[in-house]
Amino acid sequence: MSTFGRAFRVTTFGESHCPGVGCIVDGLPGKIPLTEEMVQPQLTRRRPGQSKLATARNEADEVTLLSGVEKGVSLGTPIGAMVRNKDQRPGDYQFQEDQAAKRTKTEDKFVPRPSHADYTYRVKYGIHASSGGGRSSARETIGRVIAGGIAEAYFKEKYPSIEIVAWVSRVGTLTYDMPADKMLTISRDEVDKSMTRCPDDAIAAQITDIVTGLKDQGDSVGGCVTCVVRGVPDGLGEPCFDKMEAMLAHAMLSIPATKGFEVGSGFRGAQETGSSHNDAFCHREKGPQPSHGAQKGPLSTTTNNSGGIQGGITNGQAIYFTVAFKPPATISRAQTTTDMAGTEATLEAKGRHDPCVVNRAVPIVEAMASITLMDMILLQKTRE
Repeated sequence: MSTFGRAFRVTTFGESHCPGVGCIVDGLPGKIPLTEEMVQPQLTRRRPGQSKLATARNEADEVTLLSGVEKGVSLGTPIGAMVRNKDQRPGDYQFQEDQAAKRTKTEDKFVPRPSHADYTYRVKYGIHASSGGGRSSARETIGRVIAGGIAEAYFKEKYPSIEIVAWVSRVGTLTYDMPADKMLTISRDEVDKSMTRCPDDAIAAQITDIVTGLKDQGDSVGGCVTCVVRGVPDGLGEPCFDKMEAMLAHAMLSIPATKGFEVGSGFRGAQETGSSHNDAFCHREKGPQPSHGAQKGPLSTTTNNSGGIQGGITNGQAIYFTVAFKPPATISRAQTTTDMAGTEATLEAKGRHDPCVVNRAVPIVEAMASITLMDMILLQKTRE
């Protein structure tokens, strides 16, 4: 499906080399201040061509709000939004046809990229977009980022305590572990000081060397993005199957190239004892995280191994989680594989591709967190 959410429903559309991409957002209440200028900053952060660490595809990614907004406020009706693709080069993908064309004249000459969605889309639908990744392309995430910006407009008006910030916490084997106290203050401006989006200068310099080195070799590398959501209302989450962490996992693992998700202590918590892992309660005015207006309950916790979620329901503490991204599948380094007929072929990808996606994935992770939180807030309001 191309739709996410129940009360706040986001449907994305478009392929990587079609005329445009975008979304339909249904569920935003009326009278919320909303303009294209409010949505654009996150799109600008995710757009390609910003540095030597990203694809050279040059897109401005300027959003147009087509419906659901009038005179700078929402109408409560579906919001249509679109970004025009302006730097498409479908011919860049001719290599998939050319490198098998000498061996066969049948429809089986197509060479699917190893670990890409080319093959699975053809198996599922019997057809696949003739260029780029189609719906599996990172261009699809533009609609998500637009929808996330719309959700953030609602937060600004109704829940100003909410702050969502993501950063690069791993590239390859190189890891950045942010101190817990800094997680409560880190800002997007701090993250954006480096093109790597890792807020540690020394590690950011090493990441640059790793990514540019692999790019020069025609290779790619994976990594992780960590995200913190501060100022969250307590009481959000729908047991049993729509727990907050379950919905966040659904949202994050729907992003292209994701392969892993953990919240709070995550897999590290599996190594601990109950006595070392439990988050003891205290009065919320005495907790390590400043209390905020969105909290209803009287308590905080002295630690936050739970990642702000207990029993699938938010407890008012900061939510934090990490998303793992695999190395981009499209690389120019020669790979021995087969065409659709099973005939051996050597594939050398051409065109413009990211050697590592995590720095551009930061606003996408933030957007999916915003969309998920917005949906849960509106669902909770049905109980009030």
